[in-house]
Amino acid sequence: MTADRIPKFLAGAGRLLVLAFAFPLAAAANTDALSGLLALPGTAGLGVMIRSERSPYLGAGIRRDLVPLYLYDGKRFFIHASRAGLKLSDEGRHRVDLFLDYRFEGFPSDRIPASLAGMQAREPTTDLGVSYAYRAPWGTLKTEFLHDALNITKADEVRLGYSYDWTSGRWRLRPALTLMLRSARLNDYYYGVRADEVTPGRPAYMPGTGIDAWLGLYGSYDISAGWRVLGGVGVNLLDSVVRRSPIVRDGNRPTVFLGAAYDFGSYHRAFESHEPLIVKVLHGKSTDCNLNRTITLRCTSTNTVDNTRIAALELGRPFITRVNGWPLDFVGYVSLLHHDENGLQDNSWQVNAYMKAYYYGFPWSDRIRTRLGFGAGVSFAQRVPYVEGRDLIRRDGNTSRLLNYLDPSIDVSVGDLIGSRALRETYVGFGVSHRSGIFGTSRMLGNVNGGSNYIYSYLEWKMR
Repeated sequence: MTADRIPKFLAGAGRLLVLAFAFPLAAAANTDALSGLLALPGTAGLGVMIRSERSPYLGAGIRRDLVPLYLYDGKRFFIHASRAGLKLSDEGRHRVDLFLDYRFEGFPSDRIPASLAGMQAREPTTDLGVSYAYRAPWGTLKTEFLHDALNITKADEVRLGYSYDWTSGRWRLRPALTLMLRSARLNDYYYGVRADEVTPGRPAYMPGTGIDAWLGLYGSYDISAGWRVLGGVGVNLLDSVVRRSPIVRDGNRPTVFLGAAYDFGSYHRAFESHEPLIVKVLHGKSTDCNLNRTITLRCTSTNTVDNTRIAALELGRPFITRVNGWPLDFVGYVSLLHHDENGLQDNSWQVNAYMKAYYYGFPWSDRIRTRLGFGAGVSFAQRVPYVEGRDLIRRDGNTSRLLNYLDPSIDVSVGDLIGSRALRETYVGFGVSHRSGIFGTSRMLGNVNGGSNYIYSYLEWKMR
C-alpha cells in the first residue's frame, strides 16, 4: 500500500469497525431504543446476542443469528446497538447525534427461497443519519433522518419514535414505538421486482413510498454489578404497498432476542485518567492448525506452503484490575496489523479492536509472573487474507473482510526472568491471531464458516 492510500484505508477501516460494533435486532426497525438499557453513560461492555426473526420474503422462513455485542458510551463517541456515532450535543432534555447505522435488510445469503430465485441480490447497507431526542419525565421523543452512505440503495428514510423507561430494582423495561417513512427507492430496492426479474409467477412490481411501524418491548436484568441479561420482543408492521409485493410473505415480522452483557466499568478510568498506555509489537506466521488444537498445544506448526506472515502494533488501556479481588485484569486494545502475503496476492492492512482478560493467579506468579490471556473483538481487513480466501473458496464458502476476532495468549514478565524490577511490567510471550465468522451463525459477519490463524510472538510493555 502506498503512503498516500494509508489514510484513506484507515478512514474506511474506522468506519467499518464502527459498523462491526453494531448488531441488528430487526432488519428495518429502529433498535436504538434498546441502547439506553445496555450502554450506561461512561461505560464499556461486551456480550453476545441470539436473535430470531421471521423473514419478510416469501418462503425464506426464520432467520437466526448469533451476534457479538459491543457497547461503549463516551463523552462524545458512542457505540449503541445497531449504530455508532458522535454526540453533537447532549445537555439537559436535548440530544443531537450524528451516526452510522447498519441496515440489515437484504436477501438471505445462505438459502435462497424459490420466490427470489434468479433475482439480483439485494444487499445490506450503512446509513448516515442525524437524530434529535427530547427527554421528559413522560418519555422520550426522537426524530431521525437517514441516507444510504454506501450508495447501494441511494435511498432515504425518516423515523419518528417514542419510548418510555420503567425501572424497578434490578429490572429495566422500555416499550417503544417507531414510525418509518420509507422512500420509494428504499422499498423498490428491497421489495420490488424489476422487469428483467419477471417470471410467470413473479410479475413486475414496485411498491413506492410507504410507512412501516415497529412495536417493541426491551428489557434487562442486573445479575450483579457487572453482568446483565437482556432481551425483548417486537414486531415490524409492513406497509400494505410492501405486503402486496409478489416476493413478500403476507403478515407481520415478529422478532425475539436474548443475550447477556458484561459492563467493564467507566471509560473515564481507562481513557481520562493516568492509566498507563500499553504498547505491544508482534510478528507471526500462518498455520493450518485450528484454534482449538493450537491453544491446547496439540498443533503448533507454522510450516505452511503459503508461508504468509503478519506484523502488528497494538495500543491498549487497562479497564479493570483485579476483578472482585481476583487475579484477573481486563485491557482494551486497538491494533494495526500488516499482512505479508508472500507474493500470493497484494499485501494488505487489518484493524482489530478487542477486549482482553488476563489471569495471573498461578502458584509461581509471585516469583515469575505468568499471564494467560483471552481477547475477543472485531476485525476489519483491507482485503480478505490469502489463507482465508484459499480455504473458504475451496469449500465453496463465503468470505468477508469483517469478522469476529479472538486473541488467546500466554506470557511471562521479563523483569522477573532477569531480576529487574524496572521491567516487571514488560512481557514476552506467544499468541494466536484468529479471525472467524462464528461457525457461519452470524449474518452480520457474512455467514462465514471458517477463518484464519496466525501463531505469533510478542513483546508488551507499559509506557510510564
